[in-house]
Amino acid sequence: MKNLSVFSLFLVINISAVFSQNHYGKNGMVASASTYASQAGIEILKAGGNAVDAAIATTFTLAVTWPFAGNIGGGGFMVIHTENGEVTTFDFREKAPFASSKDMFLDKNGKLKSGSNHNTALAIGVPGTVAGLYDAHQKYGLIPWEKLLERAIQLAESGFPLPKSLANDFFQFAEAPEKYPEMQSFIKRDGKVVGFGEDWKQPALAETLKKIQKEGKKGFYEGEIAEALADYIQSQDGIITKEDLAQYEAIERSPIQSTFKGYQLYGMPLPSSGGVTITQMMNMWEQLEETPIIGSVQYYHILAEIMRIAFRDRAKYLGDQDFIEIPELEKLLSDEYATELLEGINFDKAGESTVTEIHSIHEGQETTHLSVMDANGMAVSMTTTLEQGYGVKMQSPDLGFLLNNEMGDFNAVPGKTTNNGQIGTPANTIEAGKRMLSSMSPFIITKNNYPFLVIGSPGGRTIINTVFQTILGTTVYDYPMAQAIEAPKIHHQWLPDRIIYEEYKMAPETLKALEAMGHEIQMRSFLGRLMGIKYNAETEFMEGAADSSSPDGGVAAY
Repeated sequence: MKNLSVFSLFLVINISAVFSQNHYGKNGMVASASTYASQAGIEILKAGGNAVDAAIATTFTLAVTWPFAGNIGGGGFMVIHTENGEVTTFDFREKAPFASSKDMFLDKNGKLKSGSNHNTALAIGVPGTVAGLYDAHQKYGLIPWEKLLERAIQLAESGFPLPKSLANDFFQFAEAPEKYPEMQSFIKRDGKVVGFGEDWKQPALAETLKKIQKEGKKGFYEGEIAEALADYIQSQDGIITKEDLAQYEAIERSPIQSTFKGYQLYGMPLPSSGGVTITQMMNMWEQLEETPIIGSVQYYHILAEIMRIAFRDRAKYLGDQDFIEIPELEKLLSDEYATELLEGINFDKAGESTVTEIHSIHEGQETTHLSVMDANGMAVSMTTTLEQGYGVKMQSPDLGFLLNNEMGDFNAVPGKTTNNGQIGTPANTIEAGKRMLSSMSPFIITKNNYPFLVIGSPGGRTIINTVFQTILGTTVYDYPMAQAIEAPKIHHQWLPDRIIYEEYKMAPETLKALEAMGHEIQMRSFLGRLMGIKYNAETEFMEGAADSSSPDGGVAAY
């Protein structure tokens, strides 16, 4: 049965790979959720910019062409591999406003007010994207800041044909104006909803981008934009002030670094949980006595058990290290601890997750990722987010950009943990100025001190596991980039105690065998939307791919 399962699975992999092509480049490559944005990044590389410059241009263009998750009203994380082989990161995660408190989403009886931490202006965290991009450019960029926004401004002013995926969403918003009142001015021009294929112009966003182009991050966090943004949020009963904006700072941090079978792995430190959790899982995988056949029942069983344990530790220990001490962190990253954890895995039977231990909090799935590599060995892996699709679905018509609902990533009800995914541990409770825990997991893998893999994904809690499996696919199983991205993936997050798998990508006999081992199984349409670049040292070619589940994703290269 196992041999048939593997055969069926490889058949699915080969079929699915048809829909995600490997793209090749010699001098530079960008993979993102928008073909327009990837092309903007390549334009910058051709103009003499480096990977950091290209990543910035791509990100600003995503704010125009992919408002579903691309943004200047949210935040994210960036991992940079420099030309000289050094690796650093920029943390521009959103922060809790100064007026925040641990019980701000609770009613007088201590219960969560339904939707308050996701669907109201109270859910808006202080945006970090512009600060992070500007600071990264000031230290590592090559060409003038002003040039990096030119393509985004041009597309916002002149417009671009609205893609089908956005047009479908616009229609849904238009059908429910009472539910989404703040989205109506965003999706309409001259009183009419912009439709598929029609030029979508965003004049207010263009003017906002021009101010950022001229004044850098000060143009966003001070002056007219900051005043208008604070006034708008407060008009919607939010609590962000001009002081919150003026005092926001991105932080350059040292990466989480580890080794795996001759590779060097670099991920984000806290408050991104991805670097720690993926490192922990890679450490466990490296110490397996036998490497399972990819796609086999045993392969998925081991994956699930490793994920189960790592997500337990994620929720139990991890948060914003600027606010809490994490004495267990060094232990979590050690080989000795990985050995200890492996000893607790039953390789023939599913483990058991109990509510008395800690489990994961809900996170929105609608982040976006981009990977960039230039001809000189500089690489950028960056994931940004609004939290849910279109964030909190609010925007000032005078400014033209959507705002995040990242406050929902905090533990909203301190001390209360339930089976449905609510968590109340102290590490990620709300505090003024604190950054909320995230699953975003941009990674750069190097071999012989040169970038080998630049990878990341949107997907909320599933990000960690999709990136983990893609790293395994390229390093252990030597998959080309597109095949590693399209290969069937699973997700387990401690509780709810189940394996989630991707629709149409798992053989029925494999699923039955996993159920026979005691696993509960649940289907989802897709897990993550990976964007990756793999470098072949022998041919000196970059190989890139965008996940086929990303409706408008694309790779640009030259």
